[in-house]
Formats: sequence, C-alpha cells, structure tokens
Amino acid sequence: MTTSPANPYAQPRVDCHVHIFDPARFPFQPDTAYRPSGQELATAEQLDAVLDAHGVQHAVLVGPNSGYGLDNRCLLDALARGQGRYKGVVVLRNDASLGELQDLQAQGVVGVAFNPALLGVDYYLGIGPLLERLRSLGLWAQVQVQQDQLVALKPMLVDSGARLLFDHCGRPNPAAGVGQAGFQALLGLAETGRACVKLSSLVKSSGQAFPHADMWPFVQALLQAYTPQALVWASDWPFLRAPARVDYGPLLALFDKLVPDAAARQALMWDTPRRLFGWDASSS
Repeated sequence: MTTSPANPYAQPRVDCHVHIFDPARFPFQPDTAYRPSGQELATAEQLDAVLDAHGVQHAVLVGPNSGYGLDNRCLLDALARGQGRYKGVVVLRNDASLGELQDLQAQGVVGVAFNPALLGVDYYLGIGPLLERLRSLGLWAQVQVQQDQLVALKPMLVDSGARLLFDHCGRPNPAAGVGQAGFQALLGLAETGRACVKLSSLVKSSGQAFPHADMWPFVQALLQAYTPQALVWASDWPFLRAPARVDYGPLLALFDKLVPDAAARQALMWDTPRRLFGWDASSS
C-alpha cells in the first residue's frame, strides 16, 4: 500500500498580477503597439482553470497596455463574473477624474497602473494630481519601472502620499548589482510604510535562463527591506512576450525555494495580499 503525496497546492494563495486577453469578446484597440496572439490569448474561463488547478483562490487582474490600452471593459467584465474572486488594476488617462475612480472602485478596482518601463518617465511627470486622487480613495498607484527610472520619479511618488505598488521586483539590471541607483531607491521606499513590491516575473529582468539565479540577490534584498508584510507574489500569467517557455507550476516551486520559511510564504501568498487588496474571510 502506498501513501499519496501531500498536495503541493494545499496552501491558500493569491496571484497578484495576471492579465486577460479575450479579443473574440472584447476586440483589441487599433492604436495599441502590440496585440497578443496564439498562446498569449487568455480568457477569464482559462484563468479560472489555471488558478483552480494550482490552488489559487484570488488574483489581481492588471489592465495591459498591450491589446487594450485604455479600454478596461474586458477587465471589468471579468471582475463582475468573478463575484469577488478578483480585484482589478486599470490603465487610465493621466487626468482621470475623482468620479471615474470612484465608479471603478465600486466595481472592484483597487489601483491604477503606471508604466514608465513601457512609455518612459516623461509621460508620467504630470500625474501628481491623479496620485492625490488615488490617495484620497485609498487606491494603489501600481508602478512598473526598470533599471534607474525610479530615481527621477521617487520625489513625486513620495510627496503624493499615495499607496505605492511596484511590479516585478522593480525590474533592475542584474549586471549592475543591488547597489544600482534605481533598486536602492526602491529599497529606500520601504521606510515610507506605504510601499509594497511584487516578487514576480524575474524573466523580464534576468540575463539567464530559468530559474534566473542572477535575480535571486534582488529578491533577498527585497525580503530584508520590506519583509513579507509588504511583499506579494505574482505569476504575470499568461506570460506576454516571454523570451522562453514559462509554466505556472515551476514558478510556484521556485518561489518555495526562494522563500523556504513556511510562515513567510503564508504571509506573502495569502495574508499580506488579502489585507492589502481587501479580501476578507467571507470572500475566501
């Protein structure tokens, strides 16, 4: 008689960065620079199946610049269909009004995405008033920077008082080491008590094949500076424009290796995201 192995997905999880691309129901916008295709396409039903297979109870849906640009209809539809399973981060105009933000918040939106890594720093130099509106509503400013872009943006972000959520470990240059100016700026923001970082998508920065060992020192530095109470895990599914194959299960296994302490993993993958994004016990 053999004993069945323990369920590797028994621990409850939240995935804090996924996308949906469903052009059959929500056509892509004609002015977007990149339109996902093939295995990059990912419907809400497919996302449900992936999360269910890996024991992931909740996810944060992030509006992509690719395909949809400022069109959030696909994301909002998935929020409604999910009936509380999902929260959303949308892409908006830099002059979005307080009324627009309040309407989106009522639909399950918890933040607005800013993407200097894609659009450049100059595009966002005038977002101070929008950041203040986010602060007034308790919404997140989700920021995707790369290399040293954060240095120029940090004063505005700090002065705004907004809650700050940084994508993909800040997308540092692994060849420049943890001492590079942009990554040090990110580490310094931990002292504000209102900044958090997603441990996600090492492939976007790494110069090495999976498991992207050149990014591990950055993960450890973030763990030390932010602690699991201000860090969350994310997959970045469905792995848009990935340079090589990415699979969900190996990403979970890599996270277990990078964070071997069970209590820290529990915080990163469940307790912290539920607290930060507003899932209570009744919704889980």
